[in-house]
Amino acid sequence: MAHTAILTHGGFNLSARFATFVERVQRARAQAAEYNRTFSELQRLSDRELNDIGIRRCDIVDIAREHAYRG
Repeated sequence: MAHTAILTHGGFNLSARFATFVERVQRARAQAAEYNRTFSELQRLSDRELNDIGIRRCDIVDIAREHAYRG
């Protein structure tokens, strides 16, 4: 009988797992900062300016989320 070990998330090494955790936290914080920056910039625009670029005010949250977390 054969056994296969698949190492994920930095393997079994505690320091590697901790480093992976730190990277994930840093990435999450960077994405949250990018979301907040995008949301704030769009929110500051007037309705006329938003209309000129084809954005409705009610879509700002979705646009900021798409930009920060999927872009």
